[in-house]
Amino acid sequence: MDFFKGRSLVIATKHGKEKVLAPLFESHLGVRCSSTQDFDTDTLGTFSGEIPRKGSALSTAREKCLKAMELAQADLGVASEGSFGAHPHIPFIPSDEETLIFIDRKNQLEVFAVKLSTETNFQSEQIHSLDILLSFSERVGFPSHKIILKGQKGKELKLLKGIQSISDLVYQFTLLTDAGHIITAETDMRAMNNPTRMKVIEQAALKLIEKIKNACPKCGAPGFQLTSAAPGLPCSLCKTPTASILQVVHTCQVCAHTEIKANPDGKSFEDPMLCPSCNP
Repeated sequence: MDFFKGRSLVIATKHGKEKVLAPLFESHLGVRCSSTQDFDTDTLGTFSGEIPRKGSALSTAREKCLKAMELAQADLGVASEGSFGAHPHIPFIPSDEETLIFIDRKNQLEVFAVKLSTETNFQSEQIHSLDILLSFSERVGFPSHKIILKGQKGKELKLLKGIQSISDLVYQFTLLTDAGHIITAETDMRAMNNPTRMKVIEQAALKLIEKIKNACPKCGAPGFQLTSAAPGLPCSLCKTPTASILQVVHTCQVCAHTEIKANPDGKSFEDPMLCPSCNP
């Protein structure tokens, strides 16, 4: 897009995300990408838990992006933040939720996208024997997907990251076992150590780029996006308003043009099963 063509964009990452993000943003937006070299994004939180994330995924991604832009003296930036755990609608299935944010200080634009995926190897297991560890490693795709070992002995916590091979995994496990540690193995969710997560980041980036390229119908500015949704879709049987979305509002961040659109799924009525009157 002409708004971004030829401009420099900094990618806030310590974990190799530029490998998938840079080609996408360069090809779709015409920007020149670089990544941060002197910003430790782990200071805002680590997946292994030694530094807890203080804010939401979106606020953390925003802070990460703004800090990287400040250090790089750039007015365009992109950052991502991942969240892992039980799927919000299918609790027994693990999920990866990737939040990406794009900030353009020159044009006062901020666009974000969220991708929720069940494509993840996210797992953690207490390890009581070498056989259990080897079974865990095979299940999570080691060594292409790295593993972290945690050893707990009283108040002492040993955290072993960057394990590259079966021989190293066995060696580190043996050291922890001989020292009397309670051992937990978990998947290393850092992007450069988890190809499955990297694919979800790529999907989130494509979703973000699509939102950025959605131009305002009035002024042509990018990032014309959904800003609110109103419930009230009527029941098909009794016409009582339900909690389902009736209409959505899209707003331009540049000229403030607003458009109200009908239910995004094209539905005019809701199933009586979801009606508070027909199915209280």
